[in-house]
Amino acid sequence: MAATGNALPVVTIENGNGKSPFLIVCEHASNHFPAAFGTLGLSENVRSAHVAWDPGALALARGLSAALDAPLVAAGISRLIYDLNRPPHTPSAMAARSEVFDIPGNTGLDDEERRRRTEQIYLPFHDALRAQIACRLAAGVVPVMVTVHSFTPVYFGARRDVEFGIIHDTDPAFARAVLAEALARTRLVSRLNEPYSAADGVTHTLMLHATPFGLAHAMLEIRNDLIADDAAVAAMTGQIAPVLSAALSALSADVGERAAG
Repeated sequence: MAATGNALPVVTIENGNGKSPFLIVCEHASNHFPAAFGTLGLSENVRSAHVAWDPGALALARGLSAALDAPLVAAGISRLIYDLNRPPHTPSAMAARSEVFDIPGNTGLDDEERRRRTEQIYLPFHDALRAQIACRLAAGVVPVMVTVHSFTPVYFGARRDVEFGIIHDTDPAFARAVLAEALARTRLVSRLNEPYSAADGVTHTLMLHATPFGLAHAMLEIRNDLIADDAAVAAMTGQIAPVLSAALSALSADVGERAAG
């Protein structure tokens, strides 16, 4: 495990020498609030809730990293301080309100504070991810980027029946392959572009890193009640890792057939 970036625990690289094409990313891995930013005026309960991070996502990302022998790039700071899956110019990067919660420490941020957080958090994280991609490309390995997230069973009072969502940026090919394999190999309620889609502004990491290089990619959303403890995470890893491997094989075969034809 290696921490990179500045003095803040912005980003950690795990299994950096993983041999598979997969590159796992977890932007909402942590609900850590460094002393430099305080608590943003939030109670401990709010700082532990989904609004501050994606519960279970890091554990699942680590499971997939191990199962697939893939590098993992994980964030070390709460998304309420800076949401690393949002670009700096958007209000949601440092949201003053998230879901049903007001975030006092993000209310009325001036330009200097927004720049400080961008320089100290956003840039080191995405520079580290970009370096992983560049080094793998230089070594002749074309990465397949998989970002790992979790979502709540209930959102604004509405129950979500989807269990496994697969989201894509402009190229849907790998996401569709993942969906097909999930439907064939698991009993998970799996859907494309649910509970979010690129139209909701949730594919910034993919848009920034995968799309410009034409990399196969998918954003995985797992309902967080299904990865609530170690046993559940292990079971979910056992389902999703084979799905990702099979999807990559199917996609590669399809590309090969089209090239031959």
